[in-house]
Amino acid sequence: MARILVVEDEDNIAVALEFLLAREGHVHSRHAEGGTALSAIRSERPDLVLLDVMLPDISGYEVVEKLRADPGLSGVRILLMTARGSIVEKRRGLALGADGFIAKPFELSELRAEMTRLLS
Repeated sequence: MARILVVEDEDNIAVALEFLLAREGHVHSRHAEGGTALSAIRSERPDLVLLDVMLPDISGYEVVEKLRADPGLSGVRILLMTARGSIVEKRRGLALGADGFIAKPFELSELRAEMTRLLS
């Protein structure tokens, strides 16, 4: 069982993720904005962050940059999720320090595999 923080502003996607995480036995919380997610990451110290790239306040890329710049949070594992699944977007996210990248819409098996990889 892992502590996972979901940062997703689309309710339908967030609900599906929360259902999957609960079914897998993970402890999880959700935020719809990058700014509140940063505060939550600092206080909760999750094992994994499922982070949408396109958020209403600051982008997921900015969240990754801030986490990687903070020595106390640089080890938090981050899986970026975006509807912009181009190779350019993937390279950018990984170059900024994300640990994984998954394009929406994704298969649940693909998400599970990435989560397992990042949590092991």
